Amino acid sequence: MELKKIKSDFSVCKVEDYSLVNLDSEFCFIGKTDEEKSLVCRTEDVPANTIERDDGWKAFRIQGILDFSLIGILSNISKILADNKIGIFAVSTYNTDYVLTKAENFQKAIDVLEKDGYQIVE
Repeated sequence: MELKKIKSDFSVCKVEDYSLVNLDSEFCFIGKTDEEKSLVCRTEDVPANTIERDDGWKAFRIQGILDFSLIGILSNISKILADNKIGIFAVSTYNTDYVLTKAENFQKAIDVLEKDGYQIVE
């Protein structure tokens, strides 16, 4: 399975509302519940109405379109990383999954996944 490194720096945010979010940005993941409005975006795109933010994230995506019947893909990746004491923040889209790690752990994450048989593409 191929994992593609994404060259951007990311931030995980809590926002007042989505009025200042650039939905046309290359990467923009939003999530809304009865308790919060969340945003994961490139650090350079963090909106001014952010209430809280955590910077310093890097990301990779699982290449290709994942069929909904596939089981355990994200679970396997997260287990490998957890076994190596690397925390993740995962975002799923209709097509695939994105895995973010703190920047200081990113290369180690890539290295252990590659050692476990994942192909890393730039």
